[in-house]
Amino acid sequence: MNRNATVDGAVKNLGWRVTFAGLGINLALGILYTWSVISKAVPDEWGWGEADRSFPYAVACLIFSLTMVPAGRLQDKFGPRLVASIGGLLVGIGMILASTTTEYLYYVVYFGVLTGAGIGFGYASATPPAVKWFPSSRTGLIAGLVVSGFGLASVYAAPLAKTLIAAYGLPQTMFILGIAFMVVVVGLAQLLSPPPKGYVPAGGSAGAATATVAKADFSPMEMLRTTQFYLLWFLYACGAGAGLMIIAKLAKIASLQAAIEQGFVLVAACAVGNGGGRIVAGMISDKIGRQKTMLGCFVLQSALMFVMANATTGSPLGTLPAMMLLAALIGANYGANLALFPAITKDFYGPKNFGVNYGLVFTSWGVGGLVLSLLAGRLHDISKSFEYAYYTAAALLILAAVGTFFIRPPHGSRSDDDEKPSKEADAALAQA
Repeated sequence: MNRNATVDGAVKNLGWRVTFAGLGINLALGILYTWSVISKAVPDEWGWGEADRSFPYAVACLIFSLTMVPAGRLQDKFGPRLVASIGGLLVGIGMILASTTTEYLYYVVYFGVLTGAGIGFGYASATPPAVKWFPSSRTGLIAGLVVSGFGLASVYAAPLAKTLIAAYGLPQTMFILGIAFMVVVVGLAQLLSPPPKGYVPAGGSAGAATATVAKADFSPMEMLRTTQFYLLWFLYACGAGAGLMIIAKLAKIASLQAAIEQGFVLVAACAVGNGGGRIVAGMISDKIGRQKTMLGCFVLQSALMFVMANATTGSPLGTLPAMMLLAALIGANYGANLALFPAITKDFYGPKNFGVNYGLVFTSWGVGGLVLSLLAGRLHDISKSFEYAYYTAAALLILAAVGTFFIRPPHGSRSDDDEKPSKEADAALAQA
């Protein structure tokens, strides 16, 4: 049920309330980005190898992204409050159950599957209701603000997790965080509200990012029939996978390459860049366009992979200040993806089915994170270094940069009022 307030019969714009509620939800769900601190705290007696320490996180990334599809569909159909509340419950239950075990496989199920699914339900419900309250000329900014919470979470969550682990141990820390995030997400979910049907945002002129966008709403099946979807999917997998690979191993990278034991400081620096990069990239893309912004981010992130490979003990790049700057820049370029791709999905395929459409695009985030995070762990187990992982990520980012030159708005559309084809297509997708 839509509970939008009215003033003299007109719908009251709740856009900023919804935007900041979504930001708050993502600040809680961003516990995922503290995994490098959590995995480093796994006791040696548990018998986990470095690849084992990567797997719960990698599975959580994959489940998170796959859950975005049904969660986005449910959000479009039943509204964000219910779906985000389910997400908060699943996140809390998964972390509470993880606090009861030291077994690797159980951790994969509890943190990887349950918590990952909960993050997907919550994340899928935060951005769609917010961007629908604003004109297209502000899509990048609003999407960046909402998702910035997810990136900024490690600023507080990483030192908080480190402090709790030192005081209470890893199991009790997981229990405490599970309870806290369940309460926060479910509470803020009650503030999420989409605009009523037929609502037209006031103001906003078409800018560089919106001048050539598609004018129709695409159903999921119609989107899947466009070549642009598969190009965006690949670009997202490359950009997100490279960033997630670093985030998952940042504390380990700090100690292994530069003998820096304050890994949580690098995690926090990365989080600041991650959150800030989402807002800045969203704003820039509203002005100069999504394609140019993507190109710049991919090129810079590729160069940073080569720099990170040379950030070692004894090198000027291996000092704590230099590593903090590197972590922040890598985080900013990674975070930019999380603002650019929802914005371009809305630009290309319309707001009506944005929840499920972006969910389908977002599966690339999980696949990229899974593949490159596991690859980094495997290559480390073989070579005792992350050097080859950096070079692999750099090559993929260069390929993604080339791919941005082929981004074009999709051709062929239908009227927004043509409901029947959309429903039939959605039904076909659900049966598939």
